[in-house]
Amino acid sequence: MGGDAVLTRMRTWRGRKLAVRQLDVLALAVQARGWRCVKLYGREFPRPLLWVYASGVVEDVGVVVDVRASSGVAFAYHDVRTGELLVRCGDARAAAARVDLVLKGRLYPSTW
Repeated sequence: MGGDAVLTRMRTWRGRKLAVRQLDVLALAVQARGWRCVKLYGREFPRPLLWVYASGVVEDVGVVVDVRASSGVAFAYHDVRTGELLVRCGDARAAAARVDLVLKGRLYPSTW
């Protein structure tokens, strides 16, 4: 593992409180768009996670978001499943819009 990767992991680990704050803000923003959330912040999780999902659908459709330190960006929201950087922290509206697009793409893959 390279030096940059080690430093990024250390910053992510040390930023747990910051991650919880950022995920709380994101939770409010996605709930305003009609999505449901489960906060997975307990000590049993290696890092705080926010599960954003659609309710009332046959299959579980959702996205799990975490906050990671990124090179070139202080901290950013990431899709845990794909590892994709969604948007940098600090703009909860943009992050909620991006999560909204990801969820709609998973709910209606042929139209997105």
